Amino acid sequence: MDDMTFSRRQSLGLAGAGIAAGLVTGTASASAATSGPSAKTPAFKTRIDFKDPEWNRDTYVRIDADIDPTKEKVGWLKGKVYGVRPNEPVRQLFLNEGFSVVRSVRQEDGSYRRLLREIVFYRDIETGKLIDKWYNPYTDETVDVVPIANDPFNFTISQWAPEPPSYGGLNKDKPPRKPFLMEWEEGPNDTLILRSDIDMMYPNGLDPKTWVRESSGPFNRVSEHFIYTMNRKDVENPKVTHIQHIGAWTRITPWLPWMLMGQAEGHVNYFNNFTTVENGISDLPEDLVAAARNMGDKWLHAPESDYGPSLSSIENYKKDHEPAPVPEGWEPARAPATPQPLQRGGK
Repeated sequence: MDDMTFSRRQSLGLAGAGIAAGLVTGTASASAATSGPSAKTPAFKTRIDFKDPEWNRDTYVRIDADIDPTKEKVGWLKGKVYGVRPNEPVRQLFLNEGFSVVRSVRQEDGSYRRLLREIVFYRDIETGKLIDKWYNPYTDETVDVVPIANDPFNFTISQWAPEPPSYGGLNKDKPPRKPFLMEWEEGPNDTLILRSDIDMMYPNGLDPKTWVRESSGPFNRVSEHFIYTMNRKDVENPKVTHIQHIGAWTRITPWLPWMLMGQAEGHVNYFNNFTTVENGISDLPEDLVAAARNMGDKWLHAPESDYGPSLSSIENYKKDHEPAPVPEGWEPARAPATPQPLQRGGK
């Protein structure tokens, strides 16, 4: 695992979905931050030095949240979710759209604790409307849609590369300690580009013996990739406590539990764009905000204190649901035995 390892949930402040899993945070432009840091803002490094762990720490906090602890930031992501199985074209399943709200808190050792809530809903491909039911073409049944709703997903940003998320102790990967050096490169038109990748395989919180229809198997295999683009002048500006950025996020993950696919062959791919929003919640689509508010006003605000544990959508699914009944003779949907032609529209 390289120095740029983050989970979707850790990067949702940048991205989205995650799930999790991870959604973009901050103001929409440097001009929106020209009021400058508040009196409570800690000193931070702005002189670009890709090899300085402290500069990487401070810059990542300014991207992921706002280094000013008095400012709460909102971010947004949107994209499409695809199903992938052997011997058939990739299939569009549904759209996804969501947001996160985050704040940062400086710790005594110089690190930052990032406090975040995130919520992601699904939309119908044809109408764009939010959905609570979805027809599963693989199983020929209609299932209940479960949004990603993580409260909280917190982690520490320091001058040391973070450990991968533990997901309630399920992921026991403990890489060697390394300085926090992210994967930067110079972009066109005086931009900076940041890349982040993660590949994980860890025990599934949904035991397939109990969660027959929800579990993809004994292990979860998840791969996520992020690209962030920002203006160099914003990174160097000491008045900018949050750095505007736009980007792309992809995620390869097992079938979602609520799809009731069991251990069927295949997986899900998320392809999302993300950006920052200037005026917080008021900049988000009205139906998205209404759906979140319907689940509780807390989803419109970042946590005000550090609590946990920080779980993924799979662990939260286990906490909030019961195993679905297994019909007599049921078995996971089978992929086609021979290659199938591409249908019009790729669906």
